[in-house]
Amino acid sequence: MNIKVKVIISGGGTGGHIFPAIAIAKAIQTIQPDAEILFVGAKGRMEMEKVPKAGYPIEGLWISGFQRKLTVQNLLFPLKLLSSLTKARRIVKRFQPDVAVGVGGYASGPTLQMAAQLGIPCLIQEQNSYAGATNRLLAKKVQKICVAYDKMERYFPKEKIRITGNPVRNDLINNEATKAQAADYFTLNVNKKTILIIGGSLGARTLNQAMAESTEWLRGRTDVQVLWQCGSLYYEEYKNLQTSKLPNVLITAFIDRMDLAYRLADVAIARAGALTVSELCLVGKPAILVPSPNVTEDHQTKNAMALVEKDAAILLKDADATLQMIPKALQLLDDNNFVKEKLAINIQKLAKPNAAAEIAGEVLKLVKGNR
Repeated sequence: MNIKVKVIISGGGTGGHIFPAIAIAKAIQTIQPDAEILFVGAKGRMEMEKVPKAGYPIEGLWISGFQRKLTVQNLLFPLKLLSSLTKARRIVKRFQPDVAVGVGGYASGPTLQMAAQLGIPCLIQEQNSYAGATNRLLAKKVQKICVAYDKMERYFPKEKIRITGNPVRNDLINNEATKAQAADYFTLNVNKKTILIIGGSLGARTLNQAMAESTEWLRGRTDVQVLWQCGSLYYEEYKNLQTSKLPNVLITAFIDRMDLAYRLADVAIARAGALTVSELCLVGKPAILVPSPNVTEDHQTKNAMALVEKDAAILLKDADATLQMIPKALQLLDDNNFVKEKLAINIQKLAKPNAAAEIAGEVLKLVKGNR
C-alpha cells in the first residue's frame, strides 16, 4: 500500500530562506505528487504572506531573534521561545510528519528541536558559506545537512554533509528569453552595455547612494545603460534625483522579471546574500558584490569571499561603494583583458541548477529510511 508522504518545512524571515524553501516543496511534489507539505514560520514575518501565495498552508510561531543589545524584545525572548517550543510540539504531534526540513530563520529552531525529540528524521539546508546559529545548534540532532559551499565541515559533522547548492527560481533555470526580448520588456536599448543593480526587494541604501553620487560618471556614457532596482523602501526618496532622470538610467522599486533582467545585464552589482549569489552563479554574470555589513556574523562577506577565492566575482567593501561602485562597473565593461569573460566563466562553474531536486531527493531518502 502506498502511504502518503508528509513533510514539515520550517524557517523564513527573509526571501533568502523562503524562496529556497518553496522551491524544495515544489521539487518534493514533482517527485512525490501526493506529498502533503506544511510550513511553519514566524508570526509577522514575510513567510506568513509568501508561502500561502505559493499555495501551501503555514502555521506561525511567536518567535524572534535575540538582539545583541539590551531591548524589550530580549526580555521577551525566553517567553517567546517557550511558547514556540510548546506550539511546535503540538504542530508536529498533530501533523505527524515523516520528515522535518529546516531552512534557517527563527521558526526553524523550535520546530526541528521538537521534531527531533519526537523521533522524526530531520534535514537542514544551510544557504550561506558561514553557518547560521540555528543550524549550528541543530546539526547534532539532524540526519542530513545540505549545503551550498565547500569547507562546511568547519561547522557541521562531515558525514552528514551533502553539497547540493541553493535552490533558485525555475524561471532562471529554464530561461529561454532573448536579450532583445529583455530589452523590449524594460524599454531599454539592446545595443547598449547594461549594468544591473539589485539591492533586494526592500533595497540597499549603500547601492542607492552610490548611484546618487554617479550622475557625472553616467551622463557622459551614452553607450551604457543602468537597470536599477532601488527597493520599495527607497523608491520615493530616489526616483527624482538627477541620476534617476538620466536617459540611460531606469529606476524601479522592484523587478518582477529577474529572468529578463539577468538576460539583459552585462555586469551585475548586488549584495552577497546566499540566494542572490546562487542566482548569479546560475546565470553566469560578471558580478561586483557589495556585502551588507549589517548581517549576522558578517556572513555576506564570507559568501562573497567564497567566490573571490575562485576568481568568480569582485568584492567591494560597503564603505568604499559610494565612490567606487559605478567606476568599477564601467571599468569592467570596458575591460580589454577579458576579466569580465573570466569572471562569467568561473562563476558559472559554481552553479548548481539541480539543487532543489537534489535536496528533495535527500528528504525523501530520510522518509524511506524511516519506514
